[in-house]
Amino acid sequence: MTLSHTAFFGDGEHAFALTDDMIAELERLADIGIGAFYLRAVNMQFKLADLIEVIRLGLIGGGATPQTAAQLTDTYGRNRPIDELYPLALDVLDARWGGATDDAATE
Repeated sequence: MTLSHTAFFGDGEHAFALTDDMIAELERLADIGIGAFYLRAVNMQFKLADLIEVIRLGLIGGGATPQTAAQLTDTYGRNRPIDELYPLALDVLDARWGGATDDAATE
């Protein structure tokens, strides 16, 4: 069991983790608690910005600098089909929510 997720995003494999600090920032940006945010995501009631922020903050929590995370999400996360962003954002949330098994670690 892991609280992080590793996936291909943009230019290669990246680690994503929603640490406590990143969850606090996500709650601040979304102006709702993580439980309501998670329900909003799984019930497909999200805003596009929600997906981008989960990915950006997940990259930071996974070890990327804030500048690198912003560059990656600006380059590879904006103006992309939502069905490319949603599965990644949900995997990042699920990893923290339930300690999801990292697909890369099990293959």
